[in-house]
Amino acid sequence: MRSLFRRRRGAIELKTPEQIELMRQAGRLVHEVLVKMHEMVRPGITTRELNEVAEEMIRRAGAVALFRGVKSQHSKFPFPSALCTSVNSQVVHGIPSDRKLEPGDVVSVDCGVRLNGFCGDSATTIPVGPITDEVQRLLTVTREALDIAISRIRPNRWWSDVAAAMQEHVESAGFSVVREFVGHGIGREMHEEPKVPNYVDRKESKEDFLLLKGMTLAVEPMVNQGTPEVEYEDDTGWPVVARDRRYSAHFEHTIAVTANGAEVLTDGR
Repeated sequence: MRSLFRRRRGAIELKTPEQIELMRQAGRLVHEVLVKMHEMVRPGITTRELNEVAEEMIRRAGAVALFRGVKSQHSKFPFPSALCTSVNSQVVHGIPSDRKLEPGDVVSVDCGVRLNGFCGDSATTIPVGPITDEVQRLLTVTREALDIAISRIRPNRWWSDVAAAMQEHVESAGFSVVREFVGHGIGREMHEEPKVPNYVDRKESKEDFLLLKGMTLAVEPMVNQGTPEVEYEDDTGWPVVARDRRYSAHFEHTIAVTANGAEVLTDGR
């Protein structure tokens, strides 16, 4: 999430096929962690328990958890965990804790690792037992927004064309796209150029960019059930919540731009 974490500034770095393959290796580990989280999520489990298992999987693989230790100008302390676990109205940056998940909750799990010098970053939103039809629709529409991006990414297309399609899909369903947090370039570092929004704003048109072969992007629609406005949940400066406290969903993949379109690096292949 580009708005909170520090990131390297400078030109967009295009990756070689060899570097993209190293990113895929990191992405496979992230995928394995998220698959395990899907298996574990159930009523009564705590988000701390989810994080403990993820920490061990990352350690055993010889990788580094990207989020742990990250600092923010808004926070009182560095982020303490391998996972961001954001429940219900928490949009992003939820800290794992002894909170027990309950039936009807959703938990967005975001995982990033560095392995062999390159990064992978992915997120998914998981229902906890049965959820309402409206909340399920929120999850479905958010995931579809990511799928739309994947289907439209190709060299020599402006990112704003992709973002406009994502935004139209979300808003036509009656939901809202979060503005304060967006996707990002990724590679040797978790956050690289460019900034990758999930919406189009004419005031930000100068930040638009042309997709090129070799770009690697973390595309991550964050969608709220109600208002797009967010705020900090408490004075720690970490969990970000929907201002109206309605549900939020978050899906993310690390994606390489190839001559043939998008290649997802965090889908386990």
